[in-house]
Amino acid sequence: MSPVVSIVAVSGSLHSPSKTTVLAAELLAAFADSLGSSGAVEVETHLIELSDVGREFSGALTRDELKPLAADAIRRIESATLLIVASPVYRASFTGLFKHVFDFVGQYSLIDKPVLLAATGGSDRHALIIEHQFRPLFSFFQALTLPIGVYASDADFSDYRISSDPLRERIAQAVSRGLPVVRATLPEPEPQSALSIAW
Repeated sequence: MSPVVSIVAVSGSLHSPSKTTVLAAELLAAFADSLGSSGAVEVETHLIELSDVGREFSGALTRDELKPLAADAIRRIESATLLIVASPVYRASFTGLFKHVFDFVGQYSLIDKPVLLAATGGSDRHALIIEHQFRPLFSFFQALTLPIGVYASDADFSDYRISSDPLRERIAQAVSRGLPVVRATLPEPEPQSALSIAW
């Protein structure tokens, strides 16, 4: 029986439509295609858009106060095989709502979990947000941040679609460099029994 790989992407954008969500969805699809192409694993994907569920976190100070949709989002994040996180740059960091959501994630639930980091901003001047903001946060969780993060600026999009070949190349490079890390964390497929082979 093929192991099930759950890929969960979180877009920290507060708006819809959103370039950040477009980027997160593109990365989600690229990883799903690459992991599922061999047929060795079954891939499930889920995109969490904070523009949709963010209000479900409002007013909660502790995890047991979360509304059902918010609690479900946290469970999906914690149980993912691969996590993709993306946020627009806001006041030199990820959005406050993005941080608020991850404040509810269990401190030890992301240990050794592969995490791809991504961000969007108005210009390339904000590209270091991935190294200065995202990596320290997920280092705290002891997650395995993948070698290459993906940053995109407004110029990489047209009408909320990716229009930049260099960005597509960065996405492909991030996936190809990240795949060995992700595959190393996958459970071994269950061996077939002698009886099932005979049949």
